[in-house]
Amino acid sequence: MAGNLRISGLASGMDIDQIVKDLMRAERMPLDKLYQKKQLLEWQRDDYRAMNTLLQGLDDYLFSNITLQSSMLKKTISSSNEAVVTATASASAANVATTIQVDQVATSAVWLSNVSVRKDDFSVDADTTLTIKVTNGDGSTNTVELTVKQGTTLDGLIAQLNSNANLGVSAFYDEQTGRISIMKKETGAQASLVLDDEETANFFAEKLGFTGAAAEQELTGKTEGQDAQVTINGLKSSRSSNTFTINGVTYTVKGTGTATVSVETDVDAMVNVIKGFVDKYNEVIAKINAELKEERYRSYPPLTDEQKEAMTEKQIELWEEKARSGMLRGDSILSSALSQMRMDLYTKVEGANIPSGLSQLAQLGITTSSNYLDGGKLIIDETKLREKIKENPEAVYQLFNQNGTTDAEKGIARRLRDTIKETIGKIEQKAGKALWTNQQFAIGRELIQINNQMDRFEDRLKLIEDRYYRQFMAMEEAIQRANQQSMYLMNAFFGGMQG
Repeated sequence: MAGNLRISGLASGMDIDQIVKDLMRAERMPLDKLYQKKQLLEWQRDDYRAMNTLLQGLDDYLFSNITLQSSMLKKTISSSNEAVVTATASASAANVATTIQVDQVATSAVWLSNVSVRKDDFSVDADTTLTIKVTNGDGSTNTVELTVKQGTTLDGLIAQLNSNANLGVSAFYDEQTGRISIMKKETGAQASLVLDDEETANFFAEKLGFTGAAAEQELTGKTEGQDAQVTINGLKSSRSSNTFTINGVTYTVKGTGTATVSVETDVDAMVNVIKGFVDKYNEVIAKINAELKEERYRSYPPLTDEQKEAMTEKQIELWEEKARSGMLRGDSILSSALSQMRMDLYTKVEGANIPSGLSQLAQLGITTSSNYLDGGKLIIDETKLREKIKENPEAVYQLFNQNGTTDAEKGIARRLRDTIKETIGKIEQKAGKALWTNQQFAIGRELIQINNQMDRFEDRLKLIEDRYYRQFMAMEEAIQRANQQSMYLMNAFFGGMQG
C-alpha cells in the first residue's frame, strides 16, 4: 500500500521520502534488536556445534586407536629365515618364539590335457551343462554346474572356468603347445575334479583334449597336490595350505628348512597411539578453555544491513570478530565436561585386571602440567611410559579399556567416551545438529519465537509507514488547497484593482 502513496512534496517543498525514512529508522529500532538477538543465538548455536565436532573427534580417536586391540596392542614379528617361513601376528598373540622345521611345501593339483587343441577348430555347437564334483585341498567338497553357451570361444570358456569361485581353478591355454592347464588355486593333497556325467566327460575329452575322460571319474592328466609337512616346536603336523594360524600368529611357509619366529609387543606403536591420544586431548581442552575464557564485548552488537553499508569490509570484519566473541564464555555444559574429564583421567581404575602399579595414569608417566595457565594439559614422561609398556602391555591396555559395571571399574578411555557422549547429548539438546529442525532443540525454539516476532513487527512497520505517508499526503493536499485559494484571492484582488 505504501508503495502507491509515495509523494515528492511538491506543494510543501519537503523531501517526504527522506523524512519518512528517518522516522522509520526510529520505528525499526526494536526490530534491529530482535535481529541482533537472533544473530547472537545463531552464533552461539554454531559455536556449540563446533565444540561437539571437536569432542566427536576425540571420541573417534579413542575408539579407533585406544579401544581397539588391533591398534593398541600391535605386535612386531621376525623370522630368522624368511626363505623358509614368514609370519604376521594379531593383537591377541602371545610374546613367544616358535621354531618351525619345514620338510615339504604344500602344492596345488594340476591337470594337463594330453592332446593339442587348435583355437580355430574349437566350437560349441549347442548349449552344454558341465557338472563337476570339486574336492578342495583341505577335503571340503561341492558340486559345480557350468552352462557353456552355443558359440562360446576357447578364450571365453577359459575365462568362465577362472571366474567361478566354487570351482576354484586357474586355467590357461598355451598357444605354443595347444594344451590346456587347469590348476587348483588352493593347495593340498585332497584336491580332485570328478566329471559327473557323460556330457561333461565328452566335452573335456573331445573339446579340450583330455582324452580318456570318463563319467564319474577324476579328470585325467593329474599331478597330485601335496600338503605342507612341518614340525612346530617338536610337534609334527600336516597342513593343506602353506598359510595357517596358531594362537594368533599366521605363518606362511615359503620353502624347506628351519626358522625361528619371534613375537614381541610393538612398543613404538603403543607409545605413538598414547602420545596421539594425549595430543588430541590437549588440543580439545585447550580449545574448550579458550571458548570458556573468551572475552565478551557487549558494546559490539551484531551489525544491521544498514550499518554494514556505511562500513568497509575490513571494518565489518574487525567489528564482527568482537561481536561474536565470547558466545560460550563461562558455559556450564562445557565447564562440567572439563571437570568430569579430569576426574575420568585421574580417578584410580579398580579391578582384577589392573595391577596396583598400573591403576592410575600418573603411573604411566602421564601427569598434569604444573602451570595452571595450561588448563589441565597432559605431560608425558616417554621413558617411563616405554618402561611400563615393556613391563606389562596388557595391563596398560586394560588401564584404558577395562569394562565394568561401576565408573571406578571402567578404564580411562571408556570413562572419557561416556563423558563425551553425555556432553554431546546435552549440547545437542541446546544447539541441535545439522539435520535437526529448530523445533528439536532449545536455541532453535528461541529462533522460531524471534522469527515470529520479527514477522509480526515487519507487518506492523508496513502499517506505520503507510500511516506516515497518508498523513504527509493529507498535509500536501491541504497545502495545495491553501495555495490554490491564495492564488484565487490574489487573482481576484489584483484583477479587481486593474478593473
